[in-house]
Amino acid sequence: MAQWIFRLRSCFGSKVYSEVPDGGWGWIVAVALFLVEVFTYGVIKSFGIFLKDLMSDFNETNSRVSWIISICVFVMTFTAPLSTMLSNRFGFQPVVMFGGFLISLGTISTAFTSSINQMYLTIGIATGLGYCLTFLPTATILSQYFSRRRSVVMAMASTGESFATFAFAPAFTALKNYIGRRYTLVVIGTLQGITIICGALLRPIVIKPTSLTETEQKITYTLPVEQVQGFGSSGDSVVQSLEQEQGLKSGIELEEVEPVQINLKQQDNTSKNRLLDLTVLKEGSFLCYSAFGLFATLGFFAPQLYVVELSASLGTERDKAAYMLSIMAISEIIGRLSIGWVMNCGCIRKIFVLLICVSLMCLVLVLFTIVNGFWGLVVCCVLYGFLLGNITSTHIPMLAEDDVVGIQRMPLAVGVYVCIQSFAGLAGPPLGGVLVDITQNYSAAFYSCAAGMGLGAIFLGLVRPAKTGHLCRRRNNGENNSAVEQVSKASQRNC
Repeated sequence: MAQWIFRLRSCFGSKVYSEVPDGGWGWIVAVALFLVEVFTYGVIKSFGIFLKDLMSDFNETNSRVSWIISICVFVMTFTAPLSTMLSNRFGFQPVVMFGGFLISLGTISTAFTSSINQMYLTIGIATGLGYCLTFLPTATILSQYFSRRRSVVMAMASTGESFATFAFAPAFTALKNYIGRRYTLVVIGTLQGITIICGALLRPIVIKPTSLTETEQKITYTLPVEQVQGFGSSGDSVVQSLEQEQGLKSGIELEEVEPVQINLKQQDNTSKNRLLDLTVLKEGSFLCYSAFGLFATLGFFAPQLYVVELSASLGTERDKAAYMLSIMAISEIIGRLSIGWVMNCGCIRKIFVLLICVSLMCLVLVLFTIVNGFWGLVVCCVLYGFLLGNITSTHIPMLAEDDVVGIQRMPLAVGVYVCIQSFAGLAGPPLGGVLVDITQNYSAAFYSCAAGMGLGAIFLGLVRPAKTGHLCRRRNNGENNSAVEQVSKASQRNC
């Protein structure tokens, strides 16, 4: 028995490297994130094929049915800090595996519900929480396995939801017509159990440099093991930065190192509460960027939810209209992959690239309400999918740029940003549903999306002026100052 336990630990335990591998087991984690994307966002974006069935089965309105996805998206994003804290406490693997179990259980249970209110609990709360517990930890640990290739690998792995939307929309439509809505949900829930296997593959990464100077060893040994392995901790960044710090000499005097060790010990007492620190809200650039995320999210989910019904209302056959989601998905894949290469070129500031994409997205959403016929909607879906891939694959990594908060403060900013963004995910689809019910026109839902995206573009344009104009003074307290910066300053004085 002990031998089997030892083998399991060797297969699923931590991976130890002397530096960030930019590959290795990280490719397995990338596949895991791809599959997690398939069975989280991919399923959410394909849920629109059940919209008409749920309205007729339960005799409900568009807005009432839309709350299912809204609650799901809200729970998935609002509980982001809970996901990261649980990953800190219990590790990535058990958290993601438990999240996969919740996803599968919630979707299968939905097949046996008898009212929309029950679906609010099964899909909205149970499955939404499962989505949060699987996606964020998987994306986080993948970013730790890559450095130079991080943006490209993240873009490739994030195409999972696009491939899923392309395949799921026609496949589930055909399956629903053959075995019915309820059994189709059972099949989906069973397939989502694959995320449990993905969780088991998330082996934590530990960076242990092979050659350390005496000064570096003192600094490294001050960090506890759980900080090195935890999400959002300073352990990985300290060790990785020490490897890259070329100016650090072994001759640094002890008097300059001792304050660093004291600060690290002080950080040990507060590291567990880092995700609850809201001082990032004092950043003017972060507030503007959060406002962008809040309003822009209004345009993320409603088009996928209503484009099939909009196409059908314009005279397209319903089976043919389902391919609109597939067209969006293919374009989104191209957008996700192309934006990664554009960002790596460095020809233009990344935040300006994002601003251009958001502005164009606003125009495309308005274009949805103007065109007539199948091919007009096809063009809109191609443009929307391409721009959506650009935006969704860059808006969270953009937090690490110096124009927003920077890489050192990103662990604090991610949880707060996603929480703020969650309120738009809650209100977006129902707002579109109310407009559809009032106007009896599915084009009305796209007006609300365009308005939100337009406001998002305005606030995104204010991010860089807020940063350069110092509209909000950054607080530099002991918790936010990293140990690496102090070591770098010490090395420069010594040199």
